[in-house]
Amino acid sequence: MSSETICKTVHQYNKKPISTEEMEKLIEIAEDYKKVKNYVYSRFGGIGGLSKIYPGYTAQNEMTKSGLRLKLKMPSAYFYLAVFDALGDIKSQWTRTKSKILELINKNENFTADEKHYLRFLLKVSNAFEQVLIGREIRLKKEIDEQYTLLAEKIDTGKLHRYLCRQVRKYHVKQHTEKAEGFSISERAYRYADHGIYISIKEKRKRIFIPLTDNNRYKTQLYISLYPEKCNIEIKVPLYVSVQKFEDYTRQVGIAMGMYTMLTTDEGHCYGEELGRYQIAYADWLRIQARSYSLNKEQNPGREKYKSKRRKLQEQLHNYINHELNQFLQTEKPESIYIVKLPKPQAGGMNKEINNSVTKWQRGYIRKRLEQKCKEQSVEIVEVLGKDISNECSRCGKIGQKSEGRFVCPACGYDIQEKVNTARNVKKRGQGEGILYQS
Repeated sequence: MSSETICKTVHQYNKKPISTEEMEKLIEIAEDYKKVKNYVYSRFGGIGGLSKIYPGYTAQNEMTKSGLRLKLKMPSAYFYLAVFDALGDIKSQWTRTKSKILELINKNENFTADEKHYLRFLLKVSNAFEQVLIGREIRLKKEIDEQYTLLAEKIDTGKLHRYLCRQVRKYHVKQHTEKAEGFSISERAYRYADHGIYISIKEKRKRIFIPLTDNNRYKTQLYISLYPEKCNIEIKVPLYVSVQKFEDYTRQVGIAMGMYTMLTTDEGHCYGEELGRYQIAYADWLRIQARSYSLNKEQNPGREKYKSKRRKLQEQLHNYINHELNQFLQTEKPESIYIVKLPKPQAGGMNKEINNSVTKWQRGYIRKRLEQKCKEQSVEIVEVLGKDISNECSRCGKIGQKSEGRFVCPACGYDIQEKVNTARNVKKRGQGEGILYQS
């Protein structure tokens, strides 16, 4: 057993419907939580807030002095969590903005190599990036300043600074939310007891009690999701669990993902062979329900019934996926798994029913669950380039032909199941043969 840990989320649910009065008290906290986040977004989400969000204590002190908590009569246990949630969102937004600008810089053919290098330096060094945006002279620590001086001598910095400012104005946005769907809660604002949880509300020294479907107790920050239309809540608990390391997990396995058979290995083993049946049934039901609803919008009272049925079908599909992934890991015992880097969804063809099934393909969920399970069991995932990977012969490397699930190579006569051929190519690329791979 390894001493390393990873984070996973467990869920808890209320055992019986929450009363309207108690739900309103929880909604009141969520509404205040939303107001605090929007205030932080507006105050620190722009260029002027850059110097205050790292590490965040300046923003926290300013929020304390703002008087907003007293105005809302909001417990500090909720107020400061809302502040730091919002600051985290702002940092993520700046990361997305920088990533977008970096992408544009790399694609811009008008920049020289030195100009691109200089712009990348500004994006990487936060102090330099901030000083450019607020129009100040760039001053850095000695060891970094020497590197900056060498870069700046070769190019027109003024032109590049103006370019950077334009792109930030164009792509960076201040966030705002209209949703009050839940709130984070610290340990001092809840208590597990009596087969349920006591949650602090805005009234001093008062808590509401919610019976839960399990008797598990946790001591960590929680997130409470509210579903007032159903009088339900969902508690999301982040847990750090020990990473397992199995001595017999030593194999190198290439896999090909499919819409009908979930995983096929390079040795021809298949997992999730019923995936297609589950997915087609799910997609067909959704399509029929959508058509029925569009024809009878005003006389269709069964949306709650629809949501319940949809959730049930999706849970069945997800349970099946998780079961088959567990079977895959326990049977194959991999040390490393080689898998194609998934492309973005493409526009569909002419068959609407097939297109509809493809859009419901759970490939994102499958990939997410596979990655989580591999992290928990110390299994490495290696992503490889997918270009022509299903068209190449895994024996000789020439382009072959696919028909009715088979792959035939006209060059060497190799005849093999199509997905097995793909999985073998994935493994070869992952191990460095042929086209270079990405990890």
